[in-house]
Amino acid sequence: MSPLLDFALNAGMVSVALAVLMCSWRLLKGPEIADRVLALDTLYMSVVALIILLDIRWDTVLLFEAALLVAMLGFVSTVALARYINRGDVVE
Repeated sequence: MSPLLDFALNAGMVSVALAVLMCSWRLLKGPEIADRVLALDTLYMSVVALIILLDIRWDTVLLFEAALLVAMLGFVSTVALARYINRGDVVE
């Protein structure tokens, strides 16, 4: 692996880890429920980015499928939470 790619992966992992920490803080201390739902959605996206960066570092394709699964579960959970907040019920 080239030194430039190694540096970029390290910088990306540090910045995504920082984003995970900030999203976790907003998830715990959000003043309203909408802030917490958005923090949870952003946390899912950050975890997907971290998995993709690890996939690039370890040079495998298995983690890409895991990232896709986390992204789909994050989307479905965000839609379900938003629907629950708006209507009080997820399934009609």
